Amino acid sequence: MLPVDRRAFLRLMSGTALTSALTKSIERAVAVPAHSRTGTIKDVEHVVFLMQENRAFDHYFGTLRGVRGYGDPRPVNLPSGRPVWYQPDGSGYLLPFHPTADNLGLQFLEDLAHGWSDTHAAWNGGKYDQWVPNKGRSTMAYFTRRDIPFHYALADAFTVCDGYHCSLLGPTDPNRYHMWTGWVGNDGRGGGPVINNAEAGYDWSTYPERLEQAGISWKIYQDSGVGLDAAGFWGWTSDAYIGNYGDNSLLYFHQYQNALPGSPLYEKARNGTNIAVPGTPFDALFDILRDDVRNDRLPQVSWIVAPEAFSEHGNWPSNYGSWYIAQALDALTSNPEVWSKTALFVTYDENDGLFDHVVPPTPPRSAAEGASTVDASDEIFPGTASDPRGPYGLGVRVPMIVVSPWSKGGWVCSEVFDHTSLIRFLERRFAPQHSGLIETNITAWRRAVCGDLTSAFNFANPNATPVELPETAAYLPTNHDRHPDYVPVPPTNQSLPIQEPGLRRARALPYELRVDGTANAASGVFRIELKNTGKAGACFHVRSGNTSDGPWTYTVEAGKSLSNSWNVAQSQGQYDFAVFGPNGFLRHFRGSVSSSTKVDLDVDVHYDVDDYALILRITNQAHTPCPVSIASVYDDKSMVDVLPRGRAIEKRWPLKSTFGWYDLSVTTDADPSFLQRLAGHLENGRDSVSDPAFGGIAGESDLQTGTLAQE
Repeated sequence: MLPVDRRAFLRLMSGTALTSALTKSIERAVAVPAHSRTGTIKDVEHVVFLMQENRAFDHYFGTLRGVRGYGDPRPVNLPSGRPVWYQPDGSGYLLPFHPTADNLGLQFLEDLAHGWSDTHAAWNGGKYDQWVPNKGRSTMAYFTRRDIPFHYALADAFTVCDGYHCSLLGPTDPNRYHMWTGWVGNDGRGGGPVINNAEAGYDWSTYPERLEQAGISWKIYQDSGVGLDAAGFWGWTSDAYIGNYGDNSLLYFHQYQNALPGSPLYEKARNGTNIAVPGTPFDALFDILRDDVRNDRLPQVSWIVAPEAFSEHGNWPSNYGSWYIAQALDALTSNPEVWSKTALFVTYDENDGLFDHVVPPTPPRSAAEGASTVDASDEIFPGTASDPRGPYGLGVRVPMIVVSPWSKGGWVCSEVFDHTSLIRFLERRFAPQHSGLIETNITAWRRAVCGDLTSAFNFANPNATPVELPETAAYLPTNHDRHPDYVPVPPTNQSLPIQEPGLRRARALPYELRVDGTANAASGVFRIELKNTGKAGACFHVRSGNTSDGPWTYTVEAGKSLSNSWNVAQSQGQYDFAVFGPNGFLRHFRGSVSSSTKVDLDVDVHYDVDDYALILRITNQAHTPCPVSIASVYDDKSMVDVLPRGRAIEKRWPLKSTFGWYDLSVTTDADPSFLQRLAGHLENGRDSVSDPAFGGIAGESDLQTGTLAQE
């Protein structure tokens, strides 16, 4: 038993005995073999969600090796023509920067604006160039492995998702409503739609109610603070070290507020620990969870909600959160038999005002902004006098680490997810055995764009590689004080962040995307056709590099296609369109439809999935011979040929040596403005590795010597 005196407890936490015990308990999370009775998702008997507060993916993991962070070789360009990192600040630009304070992971970093209106202003219709004016200069601050070693080590030990977005371009509560209910009352019923933290009381259905009706056990693990009722502000308290920070958003629904003691909604959502009792140690926050795990009473579905000080919200140290996550993992692994059947999802409700460089997938607000093969009208907030009309989401990328016996080994999963993916994972696990578990609140558009998180797991053959994690005892708060904001100062001499080199194992993805561009000199039109021949829907983001038009978004369901045409006469017949898709997919078309141009090249791409190759066929449709150059980034190979009129060349690019990654550019000396760039990853249903360009690996010889995370 630990002493109840907190000062004595803090002294114990700094001792080597407890440090050693903590480290061993976390190592146990990796060492325990997975329960593998069926080799399918059915082996998961317990699902646990731990949603922290307000951190962006780049802010935490932009320098982590093997993820789409600061080393992204294909970022969007802003209207200024500069890459997305160069955010305008009024007098010039501001790059991401690393604050200079010591022990950055223990600093009380200032909280930034993160409401609906300022976030949509920063997003700016997808132009994505108004972060600093709307969020402040601290928006560009980022952390490294040295600052938050536990978060990095956890990602290295398990699976990090670098395509996981929060659900809404706005604050905490609406994002948590997506996790617990699938939407924000988009249809206007039950008190919705909700785009702020009004907490006015709502009536639409929640997923725990579906679980209850289906006989699936569930529970909220939280601290009661000064009361989980209206008088106690539903768990929010001025003492930041107790309570639930108001983050159990189920308590803003009338069915939970009106639940009586003894009823399922009351007993499972309105109970918790009570560490406000003088002399109670901080780790008593996990007494109920620890007791349930040790006695094999962990529900089939659980949510863990932290007090404010441990939530990682702005003005609270990230490493207080490290301690909290480690304690939760310690409790879950205290019974190896239970842990062998448990999947823990560690994520963040929204990004605060912190910058991330990936433009989130969104449905178009009108036909002028794109199209969708699936109805997305219920994904557009109609607007009010004070809040602009716009898409609910997806929101900005946030960290997600999948911690389980089926996701260990230092992997990255790059499928697009959001908070509704958490519900969909539960659907995949429990709906086949229980009727009524398909959440009708989740919109058709969101189901098309976002996955169900199963691609982050290897149920058939779990990786049992043990990985040591750093201890977090030193991150335990030494008192109950609040501290003033730490406001980081950007450096005078700016430079782009450097991402850690090296490869990371990557999960297979369901994408197979095809985008073709055609220039028609006779009509002065450039046409783009988007085809989805994969197993999952995708949202394409199209930007113009030589006009102020756009951007546009196109959502294409699996097995469907869309197209659009642009009259480029207003730009002297010049076109410059970049098409971005998931997992680094890019097609860039640049050239001219002028009648005087001598270049008319048709570039066709075909995938040979069985032989892991890309076939490039280029046809000269002009009236004169045309020199053609093809250059490859990943294998340093190139070729030059002269195509007579009406002739074609076909080049086969094997992708085995580049793990399926390709980045080819087709150019011609006949028109220096002409470019077709084709980049991405060829999926063949098998696991691979992360984009080698993240770590600055360019050629084939470099790839052969590249190191995998945790090898």
